[in-house]
Amino acid sequence: MNIKEIKEMINLMNENGLVEFEVEKEGMRIRLKKTAAGFEGLNGPVVIERQGAVSVPAAPGQAALEAQDKNLVKAAEIKSPMVGTFYRAPNPEAPAYVEVGQMIEPGQVICIIEAMKLMNEIKSEIRGKILEILVDNAEPVEFGQSLFLIEPL
Repeated sequence: MNIKEIKEMINLMNENGLVEFEVEKEGMRIRLKKTAAGFEGLNGPVVIERQGAVSVPAAPGQAALEAQDKNLVKAAEIKSPMVGTFYRAPNPEAPAYVEVGQMIEPGQVICIIEAMKLMNEIKSEIRGKILEILVDNAEPVEFGQSLFLIEPL
């Protein structure tokens, strides 16, 4: 591959809103990946402060839970690196990659985003516990949209 072909790939990425592009040609593999200025946390986790909310009828011990939820929770957001369709599992019959309350490790696949008929595995960049899954299965997602809230460990 020559510089002209690489520039064409970059233009293709820009024209189609792609964040990551990988191609193999003549035994050479090139992977291009970009981040947008102004979008913090796309290269790593963003620590956010979030107020918990409970809307369950009162039950024994509920006051203690509400008091706990009123404390601020530190969480990391995992955002979508691209526009596409969010999938929680590799196929409809398979179990989800992750569930709420599950521990995750760096490099662990947590979901798939389909973009232009390509299945892109999204991997965790941090170790932590899944607090919340913010997107429903098979829903479209935008670039930079929050997918998961993680309690970093």
